[in-house]
Amino acid sequence: MAAWGERLAGVRGVLLDISGVLYDGGEGGGAPIAGSVEAVARLKRSRLKVRFCTNESQKSRGRLVALLRQLGYDISEGEVTAPAPAACRILRERGLRPHLLVHDGVRSEFAQVDTSNPNCVVIADAGESFSYQNMNKAFQVLMELDNPVLISLGRGPSDEHHPEVKADGYVDNLAEAVDLLLQYADK
Repeated sequence: MAAWGERLAGVRGVLLDISGVLYDGGEGGGAPIAGSVEAVARLKRSRLKVRFCTNESQKSRGRLVALLRQLGYDISEGEVTAPAPAACRILRERGLRPHLLVHDGVRSEFAQVDTSNPNCVVIADAGESFSYQNMNKAFQVLMELDNPVLISLGRGPSDEHHPEVKADGYVDNLAEAVDLLLQYADK
C-alpha cells in the first residue's frame, strides 16, 4: 500500500463535510467524531488548503462555526461553504428579492438581502414554520410572477429530531403548483 505522501501527491486541498464527519449532532449541541479534531488540526498544519462544507440550513454559518470552535476545532466562517450564504450571493447577482420560508436559526444570513416586494421564494428546512399560512404565502408569491423562481437550500429531513418531515415534499409541491417541477428536476 502506498504511503500517505504518495497518495496525496498533487493534492492541494481538502474539502470536509461537517455534519456526521466532524461532529455528530445531538443533545447538548453534539459531540466531535472521535479523532476528527486532531485530524483537522493535522491537515491545517500540512501544506494542504482545508475548507469545509455543509448542507445545514437551520443554523447560521456563524452559529455553526461557534459550535465547532466550542467542540475544539480551529475554524473560521470564511472556511465554511453553506447553503444560505450561497443563496444570498445568487439573490444579489440576479437582483432577486425573496419571500423567505426558512428556519429562524438561518434567517440572520439574509439580513443584508432586500425582501421587499418578493420576486422569488427561498425555501429551506423551516421546521415549525412549515404551516399552511406560510406555504400559502410562498405559493401566492410564486403564482403572481410571470417567471417564478424557487430556490431550495437543500433537500432532506427538515430536522434531525423529526426525520419524517421532509423539506423535499414542500419544495416539490410548490414547484409542481407553479409548473417548475420539470425545470427544477433538470438542474
